[in-house]
Amino acid sequence: MNRIAGFIEIEFPSERMAKIVYESVLFEHLSIPYRRSEVKLKREGNKIVLQFTARDNSALRGTLNSYLRWIKVALDVAEL
Repeated sequence: MNRIAGFIEIEFPSERMAKIVYESVLFEHLSIPYRRSEVKLKREGNKIVLQFTARDNSALRGTLNSYLRWIKVALDVAEL
């Protein structure tokens, strides 16, 4: 079966901001099981890295949209 794989690296202005966003997203990451995709989430200094594999384009789109939305919300709240 073909799978789609890749990674996204997001750089934040500071290590502190990356840590806040990472810890916020980590809760969602650990609590939601995905059947058609897999994501590894890690923080490297002031960067968050998402490594993903998905069975198809729909699974990829849904998974990435979820993670990017969680990151955006966490970032918005942290900047308040």
